[in-house]
Amino acid sequence: MALAGLGVWGAVASLGQLPHPYLQLPALVAGAGLFPLRHRAPAAVLLVLAVLTGLASCVGPVAAAAAYTVARQTARARRRARLLIAAAVLLVACATASAPWLGPGPVPYGLALGLVLMPTAVAVPGLVGTSYGQQRRLVQALRERGDAAERARRFADSEARIHERSRIAAEMHDLVGHRLSLISLHAGGLELALERADPGLREEAVLVRRTTRDAMRELRQALGVLGPLGRDTGPEALTDATGTRADIEALVAESRDGGVAVRLDWTGPDLGARPAPVRRAVHRVVRESLTNVHRYASAAHVTVTVVHGDETVRVTVRNGAPPAAAAPAGGVGTGRGLTGLGERVALLGGTFEAAPLPSGGFRVDATVPAEPGDVPAPGPGTAGAGPEAGEAVTEGGAAPERRTAHVLTLALGLAALSVLMFLGTLFVYATAPHRDAGPRPLPRAGMTYGEVTASGVQDNAAVRAAATGHEPPRPAGTAGCIYPFNGATERRPGALVIARYCFDASQRLTAVDRFTVPSVRDAAPWEIP
Repeated sequence: MALAGLGVWGAVASLGQLPHPYLQLPALVAGAGLFPLRHRAPAAVLLVLAVLTGLASCVGPVAAAAAYTVARQTARARRRARLLIAAAVLLVACATASAPWLGPGPVPYGLALGLVLMPTAVAVPGLVGTSYGQQRRLVQALRERGDAAERARRFADSEARIHERSRIAAEMHDLVGHRLSLISLHAGGLELALERADPGLREEAVLVRRTTRDAMRELRQALGVLGPLGRDTGPEALTDATGTRADIEALVAESRDGGVAVRLDWTGPDLGARPAPVRRAVHRVVRESLTNVHRYASAAHVTVTVVHGDETVRVTVRNGAPPAAAAPAGGVGTGRGLTGLGERVALLGGTFEAAPLPSGGFRVDATVPAEPGDVPAPGPGTAGAGPEAGEAVTEGGAAPERRTAHVLTLALGLAALSVLMFLGTLFVYATAPHRDAGPRPLPRAGMTYGEVTASGVQDNAAVRAAATGHEPPRPAGTAGCIYPFNGATERRPGALVIARYCFDASQRLTAVDRFTVPSVRDAAPWEIP
């Protein structure tokens, strides 16, 4: 800011237009010292800089930067407008009042200088700062709103994952509890059989039965609390046949009965020999996808594809675009069902994808291992971490670029305003009348010979010759006279007006006399006899 102000001062001073160029430098130094305080006391700094700009136009760039900063940081519109108006009024008033001493001279030209500096030093920077400040606050509000929506979405996804994990825990409780019940039942039968055949081994059977009973009790204590939250009950309860081909065909038949055109493509053997978590994941993917079709696209054609390979089981549910947009049946869902499916598939070590198709339909694709091993459960913040991290990196990389572009824009704007200040100041000073301008003072009694000749009065030999013999007597004490040529013409035919300046012995002007002398005119050739 100080360099820009120094450039304006140097450009105007180099042209010789400033009456007191070095008196403006202290004002520039004071303005540069106040500029860092614009954040602590914005109103006071802006008003003081406006006063200094009215006294010295070179402070204009510093005042422009302060006006931009104050307008950008002031959120209240009325207070911002009052500050900018007060600064503009102070600038014009100070420029007008100081014009006879520090400015261009006459008061009207001081007013013109203030009106030239006011837009470039206060009005335009203030409007730009207001626009940028409002844009920044709007972007900040939108960012906070987006962050709140993102937190709500993550919370909903986390709740859906917890719900799905609770459902899986309930399924594990039912499955393991059923197996432990069978073990306990067989251990009880073995205990009765060994009571007569081999009483020594009976105690071992009793130990097995008691250990199984304790394991069932501990399992209920650890997982039974999750049962009411996630267990499927009623006609949709999960059984040992869940996820087999017959089960999937039953789900497809139910959708057909509901009026949805569904086709099932099954490739590979049945899933009866696969682990229960795999079969139940296949069942849940197909059931949730068909439920969404019933809700959002009941008139669309649906294809359910199950590919059972040696290592993976892939389930794809694809529906076309509905013939016409219709309101969702039963209201809009929460969107947590697909999130829960993704969590279930991820827990098995598989992949899950659900996305709209370019044609207007929707596709759900899940691939799970045929024999899942020990897969570590993803943490609560794992899902979706990839894109969000990418967005963070992109935003972090773009922030320095935006900052650099903003700084360059402000620098160019300051340079343009400085040029406008220089041109406006130069125009006002160049058109203002100079203090030594105007007609030269007329010679008067008491002036020295040098002062008289400096005013343009010089002796002329022709005029002296014309006055010889026709001039009136010289004043007493006259040491000498000069007869300048003043361009006099004939006042009347045959007479000329001559001025005579008489000086005493000390070369002081004592008298200025004017008299007429006869003139001589040559006769025309035809008048000569």
